[in-house]
Amino acid sequence: MADPRHPEATLRVNPIMCDGRGLCAELLPELIRLDDWGYPIIDRAEVPARLLPLARRAADACPTLALLLDES
Repeated sequence: MADPRHPEATLRVNPIMCDGRGLCAELLPELIRLDDWGYPIIDRAEVPARLLPLARRAADACPTLALLLDES
């Protein structure tokens, strides 16, 4: 069982690489929302186990590789 104090994965965005296409928010609206200009905002970086496959999909689909999923 995973320890909730040590998440299995965290999400982050490289703001320099991101060009605001919004695909990540479409694929993972549970964790990512867009600001007024279309750039992602991640309110909760820790990825729950149930959302890990979706987080992997969103990170893999990012056209600029700006969405990063760090798995421990």
